[in-house]
Amino acid sequence: EMQVEESGGGSVQTGESLRLSCAAPGFTFDDYSWGWFRQAPGKEREGISCISHSGTYYVDTVKDRFTISSDNAKKTVYLQMNSLKPEDTGVYYCVAVPWESFCLYADENDHWGHGTQVTVSS
Repeated sequence: EMQVEESGGGSVQTGESLRLSCAAPGFTFDDYSWGWFRQAPGKEREGISCISHSGTYYVDTVKDRFTISSDNAKKTVYLQMNSLKPEDTGVYYCVAVPWESFCLYADENDHWGHGTQVTVSS
């Protein structure tokens, strides 16, 4: 079954780190590009990082703090989040899009996880 499942969220203090994982065991991993979105309380879901055959992308607000990576053998995508800030608080979602697509264009027809909560306290 083609499902993605996020894990690794939690509650941390400002400046601390978390690593999110997105497991996708039912996928032919190389047929997809991957991304992380987040939804802060009261805000729309936003794309924050993508990884594909073309490389990686980061939105300016997480650049130099977050690192996206993938382990094709484990069919898992990671998001290493360092120097966390309260404004990073939200539900983080993983998404799989066709390999030729850019993850920021993901829509309801793509493969989304259920999300993992990240809370950063000051």
